Amino acid sequence: MTGGGAFERRAGLLHCGPCPLDAIAEEHGTPLYVYSGAHVLARLRALREAFRPLDPLVAYSAKANSSMAVLGLLARSGAGADVVSGGELFRCLRAGVPPERIVFAGVGKTAREMEEGLDADIMSFHVESAAEMALLASVARRVGKPARVAVRVNPGVRSPTHEYTRTGHATAKFGVAPPEAAEMYRSACADGFLEPVGVCVHIGSQVREVRPFVDALKTALAVAERCRRDAGVQLRYVDIGGGFAVADADGAELDLAQLGGEVSSLMAGRSLSLVVEPGRSLVAAAGVLLTRALYVKRSGDKTFVVVDAGMTDFLRPSYYGAAHPIEFVDPAGQGAPARVDVVGPVCESGDFLAKDRLLRLPRPGALLCVGAAGAYGFAMASNYNSRPRPAEVMVHQGVARLVRTREGYEDLLRGETTWPPAKQ
Repeated sequence: MTGGGAFERRAGLLHCGPCPLDAIAEEHGTPLYVYSGAHVLARLRALREAFRPLDPLVAYSAKANSSMAVLGLLARSGAGADVVSGGELFRCLRAGVPPERIVFAGVGKTAREMEEGLDADIMSFHVESAAEMALLASVARRVGKPARVAVRVNPGVRSPTHEYTRTGHATAKFGVAPPEAAEMYRSACADGFLEPVGVCVHIGSQVREVRPFVDALKTALAVAERCRRDAGVQLRYVDIGGGFAVADADGAELDLAQLGGEVSSLMAGRSLSLVVEPGRSLVAAAGVLLTRALYVKRSGDKTFVVVDAGMTDFLRPSYYGAAHPIEFVDPAGQGAPARVDVVGPVCESGDFLAKDRLLRLPRPGALLCVGAAGAYGFAMASNYNSRPRPAEVMVHQGVARLVRTREGYEDLLRGETTWPPAKQ
């Protein structure tokens, strides 16, 4: 079923927990994101169980889904956060994530963002270049507060995943090679306003095989050992990143139990704690996008199902070629099966939710459910074509609650003025 257990049929209708999706859509309109809080927490428990011998800090990758409802739910369950912007840091703090459980990653941190992280007293900055480390040192010196740092090491691992989501190979913009990392640690140790506390790697997203993670961890551990040997500094933690694959049209999910076992074996006997940064693996299957059919259109040999959600609401199919399951909330009364493209209203040929998909032709107004949309869905939504962004609902403890209101036309103009001013 859509959502891998978070969304199930009862008397033929798709539900999220006890709540029928058609009733939720009727109340809040479409396009609409719906999340299962129970499923997010179940995924968090499963990940902790896989790494249980190491009792890791789970620093949720906020970019996957930065809804305040999702962040707050995870914060109350003891998770930390991996942030990549000042805005994400602001969100996580407002949602209740303790600053001592926040790591700040990203290749392009500004001085302002560094100062915001220092003011919040976050766990550490994951620095990705010598230039960034130099700027962080100067900001820390100016505000009079040492910055805790971990160097992101690029382990030279080419992950078997989409080229846009590979981050651990030598030509990626992320991280530094091990020799440069060693030099950066020596420099940090000599600077009174930098405190080396960890080492981190992240090799990409939707990685299904255990071996690339193990290879990356070995590289990180070697860097930590060199730091201890050459600079006399015992780091506190190693962060293996995230990117743990979920099941989709391209394959099965990563075997977390196997990964946890191998990581535990490599970490045994070391005075290093573990940090993991799951994003998609916690929230992807916990969310769906609801959309209504507008028209069925035939053009030559093609049949298009036009719906009210498009690339502005859900970019992944267009941007990554991602194949998400699509099914009817109520399959009763639909037409005959046909090979169709499910497309949106955006004025782009690249605006589609699915291509060449076998689907029963919908009746007008039929409600469709796009599955596994809880990660990189609303987070990547835009106002292109001046389209208001959709609403979000979370179902938790048997209640469906609106957690983000739908944008209106006035929201599109917030912060703008006309120039020259209109005549009165």
